[in-house]
Amino acid sequence: MKVFTSPTFERHAKKLHPNEKKALDNAVLSILENPFVGEAKKGDLEGVYILKYKMKTQLWLLAYTIELDESLTLRLVGQHENFYKTLKRNSGN
Repeated sequence: MKVFTSPTFERHAKKLHPNEKKALDNAVLSILENPFVGEAKKGDLEGVYILKYKMKTQLWLLAYTIELDESLTLRLVGQHENFYKTLKRNSGN
């Protein structure tokens, strides 16, 4: 399965520390094992899946979409604060 990233995801992931990137990599691997492991969103964010995972003691969210050609596009990673607002604002990426 091919994995693509949006510019928004790359911008947020680049700011992570090495141990935080390791937790993100583990979350992406769990998505690759089962693409439907995340929670499917409805309404404005229909087609977007959100995977919640722990990084240290904080809850982090990873937004991704499953494309028709069975590839994944990682949309956004971050903490809950302003996550959905940022995701909606950058949904065109």
